[in-house]
Amino acid sequence: MTKASIWTVLAMTLALAACGQSDHAGHGDVVAGEAPGDDGMHVTAPWSREIPPNAPVAAGFLSIHNGGGADDRLVEVRSDASVRVEIHEVRHEDGMARMRELGDGLPLPAGATVELKPGGYHLMFITPVEGRFAAGNRVAATLVFEQAGAHEVAFEVRPVDADAPAPADAHSHH
Repeated sequence: MTKASIWTVLAMTLALAACGQSDHAGHGDVVAGEAPGDDGMHVTAPWSREIPPNAPVAAGFLSIHNGGGADDRLVEVRSDASVRVEIHEVRHEDGMARMRELGDGLPLPAGATVELKPGGYHLMFITPVEGRFAAGNRVAATLVFEQAGAHEVAFEVRPVDADAPAPADAHSHH
């Protein structure tokens, strides 16, 4: 196996492992995203894990609260840190986890908070730019909502073995 193949296999393994972490991983510090806008969208705790050189993908996670009076949808994510960004979900069917792209975007009901986290909804940065997903970096992205428009965020790149930052209301589901 070539060195590039080993890194590719490692990157895919890390991306899948990130998608399977516990809901309770990392009840740590909150990384602020942005203040709520006039449209009621409030994004918190955008983060990613570092990836090895030449990794084909990186994953992004965050929390989105739709405090507006109408349903909305995350329809696109743009970043110069990768060739493209896709909105994905992991579904558990027949004892297997299956990842798929949400071609129509991610629904955001009015008044609801939607968590993009390992093992569930998440963002996939496809063909990341070399060195951008190194621990300690911030990766800029633009979240595009159907109704609320564009919102700028910065994903904190954490070490591969780091726990996820906890949302401000991480214990509200207990």
